[in-house]
Amino acid sequence: MYQSTLTYDQLNISLSEIYQQMGYGSKVPGEDVQTEVQALVGQIRTILKARFCYFITKGTPLADRHTLQVMGKDFLIGRIIGAQLRGAGAYALFVATAGSEYEAFQQQLKQQGDMVKIFIADAIGSVIAEKAADCMEESLQQEIKPYGWQHTNRFSPGYCGWDVSQQQLLFPLFGSLTPCGVSLSPSSLMQPVKSVSGIIGVGQKVRKLEYTCGLCNFKDCYKRKKRITNVE
Repeated sequence: MYQSTLTYDQLNISLSEIYQQMGYGSKVPGEDVQTEVQALVGQIRTILKARFCYFITKGTPLADRHTLQVMGKDFLIGRIIGAQLRGAGAYALFVATAGSEYEAFQQQLKQQGDMVKIFIADAIGSVIAEKAADCMEESLQQEIKPYGWQHTNRFSPGYCGWDVSQQQLLFPLFGSLTPCGVSLSPSSLMQPVKSVSGIIGVGQKVRKLEYTCGLCNFKDCYKRKKRITNVE
């Protein structure tokens, strides 16, 4: 299993990505908000230890193509993800997180009761987790490139018809119930909350596509949200 710890600067987060996550779309907020964001970023830069981990393993799509068997576990990934993973020769299972240090930072802000800072930090945390997952994909691509392999989009429990409860099957496959320091609650909520987990198909017959939101009816998907704010 490959693991890495990332600083804030290594994530290459732009202010526009933070503003977009905050709901501004392509617009720039007022100077007072910009000042708050930049001040929080300065604090976060000193404490952040984002992390990701992944490993590559074989898997077998079952006859219905909606179920993927990996390491003896049956993942009910559903029609949409099953179609996107079709042709994969192997699969990368991953976890990426903003980290426990960031979780503690958010808790400190909540204790202070400043709702503006809490809102901004929540948005930044979401960006951090996704950017950590982006770095994971980049690392994965470098590992599989010598074999002439490509990879699919990443897919997570809770999206595209894959029930979030299946994280209870996913996490033990890492050899630890807390990969990258991320744990699961009985209801499959990840802790730290700003974390991402899931699966990626790899092989010579797969490729990464634009997220096809028209195939999925999950209105709160972060990819759908990003797409909507871009056109406002």
